[in-house]
Amino acid sequence: MKKILLLACMAVFALGAAAQNVQFHYDFGHNLYNDLKKTSESAGRAPITTTVEMFRGDTWGSTYFFIDLDYNSGMKGAYWEISREICFWKESKMGWLSAHVEYDGGLSDAAGSFNNAWLVGPTYSGHSKDFSKTWSLSVMYKYIPKTVDTAGKKQESNFQITGVWGIDFAKGWCTFSGFIDFWREWRPWQNTSHILLSEPQFWVNLNKIRGWDNVHLSVGGEVELSNNFVSKGFYAIPTVAAKWTF
Repeated sequence: MKKILLLACMAVFALGAAAQNVQFHYDFGHNLYNDLKKTSESAGRAPITTTVEMFRGDTWGSTYFFIDLDYNSGMKGAYWEISREICFWKESKMGWLSAHVEYDGGLSDAAGSFNNAWLVGPTYSGHSKDFSKTWSLSVMYKYIPKTVDTAGKKQESNFQITGVWGIDFAKGWCTFSGFIDFWREWRPWQNTSHILLSEPQFWVNLNKIRGWDNVHLSVGGEVELSNNFVSKGFYAIPTVAAKWTF
């Protein structure tokens, strides 16, 4: 497993050359919920997460990825998503519509490889004239290999609906961004099949301080709101965070 996690780290550094931002989050989940408490150096919810994120647009559409690395006393796991919006008809009246293709996957010291999934579907997206507000909505077919229900029947074909937003306000001092996912995935160990996850983030952008134009640091955090994701039931887990934008 250590070798697998090392490969995940190498992937992060290789992709990091193209990173748009890097975030460091301190997670309060193990402080707020008894079932997430840290019972040893290797157990419980990891308190620190590093996120590498990138978005790039081009004439054929756009590419997006993020990679999360979770730490306890050492590296506990990694999760990544990479997606491509195909829209070579941007200048037409249908420029608001694109074709979305995505891969999700992860590794952990407890579960090995997990959450492997392939997604495809249409995306509606838009923005304000000055791009201070952006949004998108994707409705996708989600293929999750080797997924079975409580009776042992294959349940590999699923769906996912994803909304993403970004809002800059207060003359660029503040950013409110995030996503919301709702999808079907059979989890026999929880006896559940529908999952909701949202991570709204709030940032104060310090480059707006006079003389700090080249200090691309933001401070803030997020609240992970989920139902049947962390475990069965609803969780609200805040973080405090710092973000450097390249």
